Amino acid sequence: MSKFIGYVGTYTKGDSKGVYSFTLDTDEQKIENVRLAATLENPTYVTISQDNRFLYSVVKDGESGGVAAYEMDNQNGGLNRLNHYVSEGASPCHVSVNKANNQVLTANYHKGTIELISVNAETGRIGTSQSVVAHEGTGPHERQEKPHTHFSGFTPDEKYAVAVDLGIDKVITYEVTDGALKEAQSLQVRPGSGPRHIAFHPNGKHAYVMTELSNEVITLSYDSSNGSFTELQYISTIPEDFTENSQGSAIHISKDGKFVYVSNRGHNSIAVFQVNEETGELTLIERVSSEGNWPRDFVFDPTERFIVGSNQESSNLVLYSRNIETGKLTLVDSDITVPYPVCVKFLNV
Repeated sequence: MSKFIGYVGTYTKGDSKGVYSFTLDTDEQKIENVRLAATLENPTYVTISQDNRFLYSVVKDGESGGVAAYEMDNQNGGLNRLNHYVSEGASPCHVSVNKANNQVLTANYHKGTIELISVNAETGRIGTSQSVVAHEGTGPHERQEKPHTHFSGFTPDEKYAVAVDLGIDKVITYEVTDGALKEAQSLQVRPGSGPRHIAFHPNGKHAYVMTELSNEVITLSYDSSNGSFTELQYISTIPEDFTENSQGSAIHISKDGKFVYVSNRGHNSIAVFQVNEETGELTLIERVSSEGNWPRDFVFDPTERFIVGSNQESSNLVLYSRNIETGKLTLVDSDITVPYPVCVKFLNV
């Protein structure tokens, strides 16, 4: 198989109308068939069910926000809207779904909350809110005037839910019991670092947090028996002499666990790190240009021989080839237009 369908969540400003689909042809090394797959407001983050039947997107609906569910046409990338769940106030910034496709988690930056919502695993339709937790606290940075939850997802074994809160410099682990979120562990990271997203190592023993405010990766050890994290390392994602505004964004790890990739908005780069197999700690390999402005996210293609990046403010996708031995990236094409792209996802393989 050499053709893979991908999806792009966007900010619906300018020409953007919603979620876009595209096809990556790995033989030809090109992205084609970019088209609007679903019309909705500010679908900035999307996630795809394990069985590739359903896509879930954050959505803004007037003065409310929540999650919209879509059935997927895996032949042409089309999306058929099923239903949505919204509540009053700002929309979430992140959504994830469990392997059984019966629960989604959202993180709400503006509300400082994490929410667990039921899903009908057979039909894909979203049900009702099961549990909402509001974080409390502040941080020393001017953007840390209150909690700002930026990520929520499940641990690899799905024993716990994890929330990353930029506003209070915390990574919080929750037990999920009978549809209720109950705090199990909380890790306080360096004040003012502004943690944003987390990626778990395939070995289940390490995790990596990208910070938005300090532009660092925090290497953590993870104890799956109780959901606790321990700090091991802080490493900068931008050059020491770069003094202009830069904000860390996405973080992803290769399936073989050898490389961690992050994107830097402002420095406009993707940084590549090698993982020490013994300690889990990182060493910088290279930084490459994001070939655009404000690289919000990127994704490995299913073969992991390519990476597709999204530049929000220059409205372009970028295709890189990836050396799976060295982790290094080589630019293939940067002239793929998608308006205000944020999140990029491929169908699961």
